Amino acid sequence: MRVLSLLLVLFALAEAVSVNQRRRIVQSFNIRRSRSSDSTPLQVGNGNFAFGADVTGLQTFKPFAIMSTWGWHNFTLPTKPGQTSVQDYSEVLWWTHGRLVPYEMPNPDQNDISNWLRENPHRLNLANVGFTFGRPGVTEDDLQHKSQELDMWSGRLSSSFKYNGSKVQVETWADPESDTIAINVRSKLLKRGLGLFLDFPYPDNEKFNAPFVNHFNLTSRHTTALERLSHNSAHIKHTLGETTYYTHVAWSGKGTIIGPTEGTHRYSFTADQSDVQLIISLSPAPKRSTTSYRQIVSSSKAWWKSYWCSGAFIDLTAVRDPRARDLQQRIITSQYLTAINSASSYPPQESGLVNNGWHGKFHLEMTLWHTLPFARWGHFPLMWRSQPAMYLQFLPSAIARAQRQGYKGARWGKMTDPSGRSAPGEINALLIWQQPHPMYFAEIEYRSFPNATTLSRWDDILTATADFMASYAFFNESTRVYDLGPPMYPVSENTNPNATVNPTFELAYWRFGLDVAARWKTRQGKPVPQAWITVRDNLAPLPTVDGTYAVYEGIRDMWTDNATTNDHPAMAGIYGLLPPPASGKPLDLAALKKTAGKIKELWALDYSYGWDFAMLAMNSLRLGDPDQAVDYLLHPIFQFDDAGYPVGGSRVPTPYFPNSASLLIATAMMAGGWDGSEGKKGHWPRGWEEEVEVEGFVPAL
Repeated sequence: MRVLSLLLVLFALAEAVSVNQRRRIVQSFNIRRSRSSDSTPLQVGNGNFAFGADVTGLQTFKPFAIMSTWGWHNFTLPTKPGQTSVQDYSEVLWWTHGRLVPYEMPNPDQNDISNWLRENPHRLNLANVGFTFGRPGVTEDDLQHKSQELDMWSGRLSSSFKYNGSKVQVETWADPESDTIAINVRSKLLKRGLGLFLDFPYPDNEKFNAPFVNHFNLTSRHTTALERLSHNSAHIKHTLGETTYYTHVAWSGKGTIIGPTEGTHRYSFTADQSDVQLIISLSPAPKRSTTSYRQIVSSSKAWWKSYWCSGAFIDLTAVRDPRARDLQQRIITSQYLTAINSASSYPPQESGLVNNGWHGKFHLEMTLWHTLPFARWGHFPLMWRSQPAMYLQFLPSAIARAQRQGYKGARWGKMTDPSGRSAPGEINALLIWQQPHPMYFAEIEYRSFPNATTLSRWDDILTATADFMASYAFFNESTRVYDLGPPMYPVSENTNPNATVNPTFELAYWRFGLDVAARWKTRQGKPVPQAWITVRDNLAPLPTVDGTYAVYEGIRDMWTDNATTNDHPAMAGIYGLLPPPASGKPLDLAALKKTAGKIKELWALDYSYGWDFAMLAMNSLRLGDPDQAVDYLLHPIFQFDDAGYPVGGSRVPTPYFPNSASLLIATAMMAGGWDGSEGKKGHWPRGWEEEVEVEGFVPAL
């Protein structure tokens, strides 16, 4: 018993050391600002809800967003005859292997309803909350000694400033379990004119709304109404067409809320005390908040501590290479931001809950990048918020899409929303690389949870997906192999869809997906459909040109035509994101190495963005060059701002969260290795191996 007790004490001490070390590292990268950013807020949130703040800890000078998973809105339907309902929309017919196939594309004869379907529903900025100073015209420059810190270990945003010689201190928290923020303001100015406002904007129909998602001058298009519930609580009802939601406000002590100010949807709150706590909760139905400020603070501290302590971890602090600190910072801030912006009940949009890109819709080809890090870093409960529930929800619409096009199984859309329909778009309709994603998710889950429950959860999804993949492949009578396309767009999205056939990455991913689907049936003792095996074993070979893997079959001037070397270099994914093939011909290692060299030498990486660099890093790892992998993850084009937000660049708005997620996937591969790799401490540049500490990683596929 004494030995057992001693072992338990030693284990507890070791665990405490590990927790303290993690805390020290996380907090060493806490975000500090002394002025508001013009592009990114500091956020508190929980994955389904987020509040973005400027330097005041609220949204006083920068109307950043409050967004939620449920906050969607539709503009009024068109009034043009024949285009007044969703049912009026007609898909566009394209010739596909000798037959006309309907695709969800903009119909030139139905521009109004096509545009409406692309723009609706869109995400809402639910409200803005900020300070009023008792007189108009106050700007951020009128504040002195501005200071702000985001503590990622607890989820606390602390802000302070002076105005007219008096200090204002603000703490901002988010409830981990609801769409609620807790605000504590301490200042003598609360008794001398300092107050708060709540303002309710109207959305617009721009494709990208960054950094702000609102119109405050279109007040006639929506309504708000205040209802006082008690001496220290009220709610505000906001109605935009058929969308209605409620903002419940509760406060400590003596306070008053009035409004709206004439011609606006702005409400004012004032308190007759120098310390006030507010609870602001948003919901699609009226409710009284029963959560206190103290409870939210306690819950936030507990949730974030659990998040940082329960998952995998990488400690690079002992590495002397100066690149290690930059990489460590990106790892920590990316973990915080993905938890807030990507751990959603639906796949997140590319800009998370910060602002709107693509009308706030989510892209199913991006859901792999967004959600996979939670599995790779040991946070499966966050992945399970949307996986596989999202695929099960969208399965009927995916089956209907495949049936309309004359295929079996389920064809997953691209740019979509909670309805499951695909927004009309040529690329949206013809992109295919999102199809095998369920197989990747399922296989990753199975290696951590190899049981009947996992097999059952994914079986219907994988069966329908594989049925489509086998049905989609076209048997070429001339070559006696199964082709992919045309018409189609590969990952790069910049080729002629009618000339694109057998893209390298998609062929490799098709084989991977059918391999997993067949294994899934075998694990359950069920027969494997012969169509899956026939297509898998007779897929067209991966195309090559000049001893390298090509973008697609028959491409001309592969390495000299700038039009083909300036987007996603997806060929790197066949030996980076994907493991070596489990069936068929093995990959040509010499061709892989030569392709990697050509990409490094000739690809227009200055025009690349997003997850390209992480994919190239993973390819470098498998090719035995971890030093190059680190260089890709710190590439000057692969930028992150002072708060850790991934910079979108000229093609997509900031933030672009596939960057954050893909970096975490690549570093998980560095730390945990992959099937068949050697090394207990991962795959790091020379000189790092003995200085890196990692915990909790499972090898990649």
